[in-house]
Amino acid sequence: MAEKTNWYSLKKEEISSKLNTDLKSGLSSEEAKKRLDEVGYNELVGKKGETIWQMLLEQFKDFLVLILIGASLVSAVVGETTDAIVIILIVILNAILGVVQEARASKALEALKKMAAPEAKVIRDGKVVEIPARELVPGDIVILEAGNYVPADLRLIESINLKIDEASLTGESVPSEKNAEVVLGGEVPLGDRNNSAFMGTVVTYGRGKGIVIETGMNTEIGLIAKMLESYEEEETPLQKKLDDLGKVLGIACLVICGIVFVLGIFEGNPLLDMFMTAVSLAVAAIPEGLPAIVTIVLALGMQRMVKRHAIIKKLHAVETLGSTTVICSDKTGTLTQNEMTARKVFVNGKFYSITGEGYKPIGEFYLDDQKYDPLSDPDLKMLLTISALCNDAKLEESGSNTEKSWRIMGDPTEGCLIVAAEKAGLSAEELNTLTPRLQEIPFDSDRKRMTTFHLYNNSYFAFTKGAPDIMLSLSNRILKNNQVFDITDEDRKTILEANHSMASQALRVLGFAFKPVDSIPSHPDPAEVEKDMIFVGLVGMIDPARPEAKDAIKICKQAGIKPVMITGDYKDTAEAIAKELGMIDENSQALTGLDLDKMTDEELVSVANNVSVYARVSPVHKLRIVDAIKNNGHIVAMTGDGVNDAPALKRADIGIAMGITGTDVAKEAADMILTDDNFASIVAAVEEGRTIYANIRKFIFFLLSCNIAEILIIFVAMLAGLPVPLKPIQLLWLNLLTDAFPALALGMEAKEPGIMKKPPRNPNEPILDKKMNWQIAVQSTFMTIAVLGVFVFSLNSTSDLRVARTFAFATLIFSELLRAYTSRSEELLIYKIGFFSNLYMVGGTLLSFLLLIAVLYIPALREIFDTVKLSFYDWDIIVLFGILPFIAAEITKLFLSRLQK
Repeated sequence: MAEKTNWYSLKKEEISSKLNTDLKSGLSSEEAKKRLDEVGYNELVGKKGETIWQMLLEQFKDFLVLILIGASLVSAVVGETTDAIVIILIVILNAILGVVQEARASKALEALKKMAAPEAKVIRDGKVVEIPARELVPGDIVILEAGNYVPADLRLIESINLKIDEASLTGESVPSEKNAEVVLGGEVPLGDRNNSAFMGTVVTYGRGKGIVIETGMNTEIGLIAKMLESYEEEETPLQKKLDDLGKVLGIACLVICGIVFVLGIFEGNPLLDMFMTAVSLAVAAIPEGLPAIVTIVLALGMQRMVKRHAIIKKLHAVETLGSTTVICSDKTGTLTQNEMTARKVFVNGKFYSITGEGYKPIGEFYLDDQKYDPLSDPDLKMLLTISALCNDAKLEESGSNTEKSWRIMGDPTEGCLIVAAEKAGLSAEELNTLTPRLQEIPFDSDRKRMTTFHLYNNSYFAFTKGAPDIMLSLSNRILKNNQVFDITDEDRKTILEANHSMASQALRVLGFAFKPVDSIPSHPDPAEVEKDMIFVGLVGMIDPARPEAKDAIKICKQAGIKPVMITGDYKDTAEAIAKELGMIDENSQALTGLDLDKMTDEELVSVANNVSVYARVSPVHKLRIVDAIKNNGHIVAMTGDGVNDAPALKRADIGIAMGITGTDVAKEAADMILTDDNFASIVAAVEEGRTIYANIRKFIFFLLSCNIAEILIIFVAMLAGLPVPLKPIQLLWLNLLTDAFPALALGMEAKEPGIMKKPPRNPNEPILDKKMNWQIAVQSTFMTIAVLGVFVFSLNSTSDLRVARTFAFATLIFSELLRAYTSRSEELLIYKIGFFSNLYMVGGTLLSFLLLIAVLYIPALREIFDTVKLSFYDWDIIVLFGILPFIAAEITKLFLSRLQK
């Protein structure tokens, strides 16, 4: 078979020779079958996914989980069966939650497969036949018609007014005009290969033929599939930090347990007693409920994000959003509306501006910033009439009176001209009824224009639209104040300057002209008709920026997040939109795909921090861009809606797909989907992510200060020669249930003021910073003093170890519940945020206190937990000792905040 080559640089006869096929009769059935056996089916194949059991085993690789399993095994060996069962249940619950999330993992290959056309019209054995698209082979001759999906990568051999929508592949908002006769030289970007068609794109206009040059995984869409398949999932920053924290806790736990065990043996304590003490320490050191609480809080965060128009597919992506430092956004449909809109009109030396959004036929005309009636100007009315009649698109309305929506059937460029006429009060439907089309010369990419014939005002006219320079060259007269004059050099200069002015604003410009004709020709000759025309004016159009995107980008910048545009569109257009949105300034750079091709990866990394716009890029470029930004130490979010965005969505720290305009491929490759396609929803999601991360820090802060206190209580008691104040089952009850509810409540804490005015945290910053470590140290110390104080006091008063342990157990729980309230903010004192402002905390601490009461006052539970019934007066002592850590925490918070100032 043919070697990989730049097919677009070859003539069709050369391609026919290379692929050994006949351009008229195609392949024979026998040859096609032979080639199918050699190259395989024209479909996308992927590697086999993980089984449920493989995903389940993955959940047990976490260091903290392994330590928990070890602790449960030790507990079982020494007869603490209850401890062992509870720990194992927690581990299994966490694993099941993880597998449920894994089961929703990306199915990008399946979505890519759906995009392949099920049937293809080909020439085989000299006849036109329909075959399954998967049976296409290189060398097949494929027939393309409007509405068809392109079934494979093709080099066009025939094109008649052919336009193909390649937005999902290249990011261009306007269908690409194709010309089979063109032969391109050198390296040509995907979006500029106008003699080629690509698998998965859609024919919107005209017809053509193409010779299959690549099938299956060798197509452009197949290369994307390979990139998706070869990419390995990366851990999110939170996963990495929790794993690091787990390792530190686990190693510290083992070291402390080992030291205590060895010291105890040297002091002559019984081997089994010391072993049980070491187990107690292990249980105290490990926050058993931490993995489950993190999972639950992230899941709850996911539910809140749904209300803010964001669906999170992967739990840990919730937190990743909060640490995002760069958002790479596709332009078409994400920052822009993906609806071409006429913005400016130039007629008789005057510029008119048009307001309104998208295809909604509601807007105003302005002249010199003053509202203007377009129908009062006969020249402007004539231009709008031509734009509505010399047009193949249709404006369709749907929905109720309160929620109407509009869409364009046909070419978006033509569609926006109809909308402009509608805004002026000229209905294209009514005009076509009153002034029906009698003949036409269809648009041709060589001529770059289109002409229609109508009976208008009782006379026959030819109406023409096309490229401004072409229309000007075909005109020898001009319309001014409803009169026709010979066009002068000064007129031509003024028109060309107007064209340049609009083009410099990244507007796509069309010119309009007309001429009266004596009769309607049955076979109109373009050379005869399209000459000596009367020039009317110009219309400039653009796919406009979303109004809400500008505010969202402003908030992003306030939050220290850099927005970057990555698009397949032209550089001028991209820069114009970026300037309108406030994405770039005088210090920003804009690069094209050709610029990137000339750069090494190292060179790209060195300039990436200064680039705000990447234009005319391919899917491979997008991956290089994301990698370069990540290599500069950033956490990257990538938004997109097309097939071309999928690999970069995968590679980014968090991929964000558009829910309405996004392809299935983009949605499946992404971590998050926006249900309203609103860039502003990303900002809301970032805010939610920051809040969730702050809350995760709060409950880890809470749990660790409590667990370290538990270690110190046992460790110091043993060094002091005291009995172990707390039994393993009591510590387990604390860590799994009593601490869990306040920790969950901390995960539901409301956002703190100014959270979106702070810069993103350093991705390498640990979960626990120096300030938090100081607070943990203070809290752990005072909780140890409080619990050991009440333990010694009770032991001396009653000489009953069971009573003393009950006092210690109750005091520790009481102090931990108060500790939960001081953890609600790292900086604000409890009276500023309000004791009852978080109702989840009120409910959580109340439930935990009731669990303590149950253990103390239900006889069966007293037996299990080895506690005694406390009198009403015993609580005076518990409250007195238990409130000490609370006071210490608030004073420490006040001291550290003043120290910072």
